Amino acid sequence: MTDPDPKPAEPHDWEGLREIDRAIAENRLTAYTWKKAWADPWQRLMLIAVAAGFLAFAIFVVVYDFIL
Repeated sequence: MTDPDPKPAEPHDWEGLREIDRAIAENRLTAYTWKKAWADPWQRLMLIAVAAGFLAFAIFVVVYDFIL
C-alpha cells in the first residue's frame, strides 16, 4: 500500500537569493540593485555612459536656449 501523504520536498537554500530577500524585507532593494550594478564592470560602464549622455543633453539644451 502506498503512503497517501507524500514526504514534502526539502527546502532549497539558495544563497544568491538570500540577500535579495533580506533587502526586500528591509525595504532597501533599490540600494542593493545600485550596489550590484556598480560592482559589475559592464553595468558600471553603461551607467556612466547613460549619465554622460544625459549630462551632455542637459548642457546642449541650456546652451541652445541661451543662444536663441
